[in-house]
Amino acid sequence: MTIKNIVFDFGGVLIDWNPRYFYNGVFGDPKKADDFIKNICTAEWNAQMDAGRTFAECIAELQQEHPEYAHEIGLYFMGWTKMISGPIPEGVEMLKALHASGKFNLYGLTNWSAETIGWARKTFDFLQLFKLIVVSGEERLIKPEPLLYQRMLFKTQSRACETLFIDDNIKNVRAARAMGITAVHLKDGDFAAAKAEIEQATGFKF
Repeated sequence: MTIKNIVFDFGGVLIDWNPRYFYNGVFGDPKKADDFIKNICTAEWNAQMDAGRTFAECIAELQQEHPEYAHEIGLYFMGWTKMISGPIPEGVEMLKALHASGKFNLYGLTNWSAETIGWARKTFDFLQLFKLIVVSGEERLIKPEPLLYQRMLFKTQSRACETLFIDDNIKNVRAARAMGITAVHLKDGDFAAAKAEIEQATGFKF
């Protein structure tokens, strides 16, 4: 089957998000910030907001669990935008090249909070290149849950066999492949390798 649709993940592919960018300044010590993110405001905890829960709910619960860090936990929502350093140039260039070709329908599929996706849309103009963006927080589903991929295919009116997905998380890539979607793993920021896979799958030359 010919690839007609290309779907991008956001964080790690198009946008550089890392809570350490904010908490390094809060703690004034990268090691303390790293310990806090690994053990308190963890990726698993953050995933609850990406799956549709509110920041207020999750922050209040975590403050009760770790009162010794109540202040630092309470800064999470206010400091969220400072966790983003900006766009990832290689990813944005890849997106723009695919858009300029006019050969593909471009979509977004991101694990992102419903409360903050509006800020991202206003801040990063390249997101306007997508015909549709499916946001985990709005769907109350999160990658790698198979139902979110099904929801994306339904909302974009796409067939799995005609769709290519790009993500930096191997679990999300494997889940997409299990759905019959061609999936490219952007491993360790190696955009050259990702482009080569996209070219092989689509025949498009960057």
